[in-house]
Amino acid sequence: MFIVSNLLIALARVLDIALTILYWLILIRALISWVNPDPYNPLVQFLYKTTEPILYPIRRLLPLDFRFGIDISPIIAFLLIIFLKSFLVKTILDIAYRLS
Repeated sequence: MFIVSNLLIALARVLDIALTILYWLILIRALISWVNPDPYNPLVQFLYKTTEPILYPIRRLLPLDFRFGIDISPIIAFLLIIFLKSFLVKTILDIAYRLS
């Protein structure tokens, strides 16, 4: 059973790191959007390509009443990431520690 436990611990740690990286990418994109970045800059293109698959569905699901001039999809994405880190990662770790 320790093999399954170690696998779940590794999965939880990788998921935690991936969610942290995604959090920082969304934060950097939100901050860069305030200064009107060059769309041809490779860093800006990378940020848009990596964060748009997460932010676009959130924007699409928001009702028109919540679209009042600023994009709140990064805030909702932050809340989802924090929820996933608090619930999913910790749940996987708890299951792994109970198996060992």
